[in-house]
Amino acid sequence: MTENLINANGIELWTEEFGDPEHPPVLLVMGSMSQGILWPEEFVGRLVAGGLRVIRYDHRDTGRSGTVDFDAHPYTWHDIKDDVLRVLDAYELDSAHLVGHSAGGLLAQFVAVESPERVRTLTVIGSSPLGGHEGEVIMRALTGQPQPEGSLPPPAPEFTAHYTKVIMSPPAATRGEQIDRMIAEARVLNGTALPFDEDAERRLAERIFERARDLDAAANHRRAAAADPGFEPEGVLGQVKAPTLVIEGTHEPAKPGHGALIAAEIPGAELLMVPDMGHMLAAQVRDVVADAILAHTARG
Repeated sequence: MTENLINANGIELWTEEFGDPEHPPVLLVMGSMSQGILWPEEFVGRLVAGGLRVIRYDHRDTGRSGTVDFDAHPYTWHDIKDDVLRVLDAYELDSAHLVGHSAGGLLAQFVAVESPERVRTLTVIGSSPLGGHEGEVIMRALTGQPQPEGSLPPPAPEFTAHYTKVIMSPPAATRGEQIDRMIAEARVLNGTALPFDEDAERRLAERIFERARDLDAAANHRRAAAADPGFEPEGVLGQVKAPTLVIEGTHEPAKPGHGALIAAEIPGAELLMVPDMGHMLAAQVRDVVADAILAHTARG
């Protein structure tokens, strides 16, 4: 395992590499406002044991990556998307297997559309289809607005109830409050089928808190999205050339049913529904997901 700070067009990005540099590379792209360490070590280790060279990274304004004064140096989700390519460039990789979780899956889809030569295979986990404007669906759910006909399926009631409460609550005032909120969020994202390991989640939340240069800077991702309402092109997933695997849990609370919509739009895409899985890579499903990725990348 090797950690590196790379320069991505003036922004420092923390990256971490595992495995043999001669093995096929896979780049793990985590979701919005999320640090790269949310890709669990056990999951990464299984991919490495299966013969892959694994790279994960912290998005700008998260974890050990650089933070910005957004008012002075604003950016958009196009910049966050281009960071995927900047990581590949820093490692001198012409192409790699891309694996994206949640909003990271959205970024990976966009890269696969725009830069097909850079993507050996595409794996999308717990994500929404590019062009579906999932953020608008969530905001309508949180504000009680009706969903227009043809929009994506809304989040589960427990997801909506939790984030509605978050919006109405004042910011966390202490380290303990912040960590408790992270745990409460993880409990919802875990779904309703699998046991929730609060002790393990607390250790992860404490690690997230301690390694962040500025924990509040992650909120800049929301500002980047607001500054870039046209980020998602519509009707382009049919252009994806990379062999694609779409993974969704049967108890997905955030984007239920969105995986099937992605798979329907990408030619030849395979859909894997993981029993009992929620939005998170919980311990009980990590091996299933990792083994599916190993089989998929071997075919690509």
